[in-house]
Amino acid sequence: MLSDAEFQRWIGSRVRELRHAKKLSQEGFADACGLHRTHVSLLERGKINVTVSTLQRIAETLGVRLEKFFKTQP
Repeated sequence: MLSDAEFQRWIGSRVRELRHAKKLSQEGFADACGLHRTHVSLLERGKINVTVSTLQRIAETLGVRLEKFFKTQP
């Protein structure tokens, strides 16, 4: 089982992986999600917790269901 910090880093790396797959810049992605770029940066580096509602907004922007987002969970 992952620690809280490890899980935060995994979430962030998964967001970054999916964002890169869509060829979205961090700033463009943040705008599309309605988030500030620094918030996305902190999230992708695992420095902050993400709420379920924010994660849902991120998944919608990336065009993935939350089930797919978590499918590769370690």
